[in-house]
Amino acid sequence: MSLWTSSDIAAATCGSASADFAVSGIAFDSREVGQGDLFVALKGEATDGHRFLDQCFAQGAAGALVSVATDYPHVLVEDTATALDALARASRTRTQAKIIGVTGSVGKTGTKEALFAALERGARAQAHRSVKSYNNHTGVPLSLARMPADTRFGVFEMGMNHAGELAALTRIVRPHIALVTTIAPAHTAFFSGEEAIADAKGEIFQGLEPGGTAIVPFDSPHRDRLIAAATPYAGQVVTFGSGVGADVRAIEAMPVSSGGTFVTARLDDREVSYTISQAGAHWVSNTLAVLAAVRAAGGDLALAGLALAELEGLAGRGARFTIRRGGGEALVIDESYNANPASMRATLAVLGQEKTARKLVVLGEMRELGDDSDAYHAALAEPLRAAGVEAGILVGKSMAPLANVLEGQGDFVHVADAAAARERLRALLAAGDAVLIKGSNGVGLSAVVAALRSGIG
Repeated sequence: MSLWTSSDIAAATCGSASADFAVSGIAFDSREVGQGDLFVALKGEATDGHRFLDQCFAQGAAGALVSVATDYPHVLVEDTATALDALARASRTRTQAKIIGVTGSVGKTGTKEALFAALERGARAQAHRSVKSYNNHTGVPLSLARMPADTRFGVFEMGMNHAGELAALTRIVRPHIALVTTIAPAHTAFFSGEEAIADAKGEIFQGLEPGGTAIVPFDSPHRDRLIAAATPYAGQVVTFGSGVGADVRAIEAMPVSSGGTFVTARLDDREVSYTISQAGAHWVSNTLAVLAAVRAAGGDLALAGLALAELEGLAGRGARFTIRRGGGEALVIDESYNANPASMRATLAVLGQEKTARKLVVLGEMRELGDDSDAYHAALAEPLRAAGVEAGILVGKSMAPLANVLEGQGDFVHVADAAAARERLRALLAAGDAVLIKGSNGVGLSAVVAALRSGIG
């Protein structure tokens, strides 16, 4: 079945179709266009998607959304970005799916993926979610426009780094369920403090459908602020956490030999036991939020538990693999996609639980932390010590304060960039080690991970 026909696209975008065609997918990155896709030719500051029409049709595109006429099958509109928003709204209007929106300072991508897996387990081929971290003003509309009409559950990640951004996104998504994972220092260069971050995250509730459900972290110091933000828009507010009084509460959490956690959770008068494949207290919290959302969406909690047990680590967000080193193996924990103070502490705690000969880190600088950046970086010394980390490579200019604190305390070196980190790690990593690789995406530590995977690191 087609995702969209050219006449559907034209009607949704107030455009004009040059020919009859049907598409099975949508992309705005020319490198991702495949057979049967609609290519959305966006115009940006650096480039113009119309330049890549030849490439996209050579790759199998069935049509294009353009603002400049072309000989290829297309729908012509005044502005392709505005048209993509319109197509997203049309997708949202035509579906009967339960829609869940996910945001938070930490854990939103992992929670989105876990929630999708939990819902998809009981709705094969009828659950949909935003891929990768498509959570901004272009990624969210693209993810919505990609949603098949017969979808039963749609899960959409929404991010922001300025006030007002989530308010705009949530009114496009119009979720039945809106979930905030946690509030923590992130993008603090653009906010006056955590309260302002909580207010910005709380904007997600403004798009709730009438009678919708708001899900908020019970253990957060900003819980009451989030509840106040949700109350004018939500039919009900559900809390999750470990504290007494949480609506969805972990009453037991025990590490298991596989590295995950066995959890018993109480949902009002019902108890659910399940195993999480991922390690760490933050994943316990994430799965409580997932259970709250599954229940609110009318999903199957038992099947959700099975899905959580089988959930694999995501590339850049907890994926694990081993590599040969000398006469043995070393464990690599890939957290290279992003970093902020809270996620750094959480993943260092996970590293601390590893039963390995030596614990190492490659830590990239945390960006967009504003005037408090030096203090946030220096404060990582404490969780490093608590985790028993003996050696590490600190990457980027902003890591200088941490390097100063750690001087003389173990084998830590400060380098300028990912390329230098890769060379240092090649000499440092040995059989029996576990190494955590984590930093803001712009640092480029994914290249270090890729080199290790390919055997050249």
